[in-house]
Amino acid sequence: MGKVGKTVESLGDYLKEQRVAAQLSLRQLAEQAGVSNPYLSQIERGLRRPSAEVLQQIAKALRISAEQLYVRAGIVSPQDGVGGSVELAILGDTKLTERQKQSLLDVYASFLALNGSSDATGRPAS
Repeated sequence: MGKVGKTVESLGDYLKEQRVAAQLSLRQLAEQAGVSNPYLSQIERGLRRPSAEVLQQIAKALRISAEQLYVRAGIVSPQDGVGGSVELAILGDTKLTERQKQSLLDVYASFLALNGSSDATGRPAS
């Protein structure tokens, strides 16, 4: 099956760097993040794309910003990370399920793509 994508691969590399810097073994991080050892290994090797919820658990275990991981995973683009980003609002809403969050993110991304190029605020460029 091959790599899921370049963004995910760089996410895996980044996670491994952060884990090594935190002096945690793969097993220790998996346990602290509440995910299985094989699953975390697949994320680090770029074979799996974790959900926003899993990224949040990993970020908490590594004591790093979840937003950094969202950017690395391609969930949030760097220019959107400033202030009231729609993506961050969706991801931070505790009343939504993980599936609902992903659906909203997909719809939002499709609207942006449909509208063509947009400026940093997400509004169509004029």
